[in-house]
Amino acid sequence: MKELREEVCRANRALPTSGLVTMHSGNVSGFDPETGHLVIKPSGVDYDALTPDMLVEVDLATGEKLDEQLKPSVDLPHHLFLYRNMPEIRSVIHTHSNYATAFAAVNRPIPLVLTAIADEFGAEVPCAPYVDNEGEHIGEAILKFRNRAPAVLMGNHGVFAWGESPKSALKAAVMVEDVAKTVWLAMQIGTPVSIPPEEAEKWYDRYHNRYGQ
Repeated sequence: MKELREEVCRANRALPTSGLVTMHSGNVSGFDPETGHLVIKPSGVDYDALTPDMLVEVDLATGEKLDEQLKPSVDLPHHLFLYRNMPEIRSVIHTHSNYATAFAAVNRPIPLVLTAIADEFGAEVPCAPYVDNEGEHIGEAILKFRNRAPAVLMGNHGVFAWGESPKSALKAAVMVEDVAKTVWLAMQIGTPVSIPPEEAEKWYDRYHNRYGQ
C-alpha cells in the first residue's frame, strides 16, 4: 500500500497545479486489488499539506475505514460504487474543473469534434443528468451514461474520471478539461463540426495501439 499511497498523494497534489480544483474541492482515490482496500483523500484537507500517510484507507467490501485518524472524502460512496461495479479500474478522480463543469451546468456532453477527443476517448464525453448525492445515485448514473471514454460529466455538478492507475485517471481528468476548453472556444467562433465515428475509430486505434514507445 505504500507505493499506492504515494501515487494517490501525487495525483491529489496534481489537481490544483493542473487547474482542476479550487481550494479543497475534488479528490483522488486508488484501489489495491490484493488487499481489497482503497485509499482516498481526507475530507477538507489542503492539497499542499497532504502527505501519503494522511490518506484514509477503506475496506472496499465493507466501506469501513481502517483507522481513526481522519475522515474520508464525502465522495467516498461514489468511489466505492465505481470500484465495485467497474472491476477493471484502479483509480477514480472527481473534479469541478471550470470548462468541463460549464458543460455539465448546461447538461451537455463534450462533443466529438476534435482529433484530441477521438485520440483520448474515442467518443464524446457523455453527460449524465443531475442526480442528488444520496446513496448510489451518482454511481448508477455514471454506469448508465458512460461510453468508452474514461470519464462522465455529472449534470450541474462536475467530472468523474477513472483509469488503470492514479496517473492514467489524472490524465483522463486533465484531458477532459483541456478538450472542454478548446470546444468552448470553438463555440465562440461558430458551430464545431463533428468527426464521423469511423474516422474517430481510426484516431483512437492509432493512439491506443501504435502511439508511443
